[in-house]
Amino acid sequence: MSLLRFLLYPFSLLYDLVTRIRNLFYDLGFFKSKSFSIPIIAVGNLSIGGTGKTPQIEYLIKILQNNYKIAVLSRGYKRKTKGFILLNGTHTSEDVGDEPLQFFKKFSKIYVAVDENRVNGILKLQQKQSIDVVLLDDAYQHRKVKADCYILLTKFDDLYTDDFVLPTGNLRENKRGAKRAHIIIVTKCPIDLSLEKQQDIKRKLKATSKQHVFFSSISYHNKTSGNLNIPIDSLINYEIVLLTGIANPTPLVSFLIAKGNKVYHLKYSDHHNFTSKEIDAIMAKYTALTSKKKILLTTEKDYMRLSNKISSLSYLKMSTKFLEGDNQFIASVKSFTKVLE
Repeated sequence: MSLLRFLLYPFSLLYDLVTRIRNLFYDLGFFKSKSFSIPIIAVGNLSIGGTGKTPQIEYLIKILQNNYKIAVLSRGYKRKTKGFILLNGTHTSEDVGDEPLQFFKKFSKIYVAVDENRVNGILKLQQKQSIDVVLLDDAYQHRKVKADCYILLTKFDDLYTDDFVLPTGNLRENKRGAKRAHIIIVTKCPIDLSLEKQQDIKRKLKATSKQHVFFSSISYHNKTSGNLNIPIDSLINYEIVLLTGIANPTPLVSFLIAKGNKVYHLKYSDHHNFTSKEIDAIMAKYTALTSKKKILLTTEKDYMRLSNKISSLSYLKMSTKFLEGDNQFIASVKSFTKVLE
């Protein structure tokens, strides 16, 4: 912990008190949560980001879209618009945010909408479309909506039990908030995580008997997309200018370096809006490379914001993979929702 964060500890105590009172008022019914007639699945975290919400939402879409009419609702972080928008082919990341645009472009069978007021967003979706299930993206703290299933994500190397509330730590609320979760997923685990280590983590999380705990890892697509389509098995000994504007790019950087590549990592803040000057600097860095084996690479989420600005840009898709298989997970999701039973 840095000295500055340590000095901010009194503010963490105040922040903790405010969020605890807020949660208590919702628990006691002084603040109202709205329920809906269709199942609502909320995916989120206690920390401020980087736990893998986007691939987890995509995982849910993949396992549900063939049997149910799915809608994904997000607030559309850092978009330049307000209010409810149902995505169509004309929208850009500036209109709706990068993650909703990614969902829309990847999955043709679903509806994707943005609204900072989630209650209004769900009501609008119900008015406009016949929907079986709504997936709420990054909505664990959005208690104005009462979800049927809360899925809480926490990173393998940064468990919420080891963290503090803001600003000393990175938690949006006290770790006691984990008790609201029906399902807890430890994300970004090593693919060979032992059962013994999994049990150790379960004990550390202190999940209740009614909570289901799962472990997942990151899986990368078998080839790059965008400007260059390079098989992942051939992406070896390249010079890579890696451009990221996500909360936690470390797994991707480690993956590329482990394959023997020389990685020049240009790291920006999560959901960063790139200026023309920054793009010129990025291109200068890339064109200066003399190797025949070079690639300008980014994440899929960043590609949503940059594809119309950098023609030579490629990206690498990622997905989530459960260490213990998906059948137990989907059975757990169904057990907490009505229409999916």
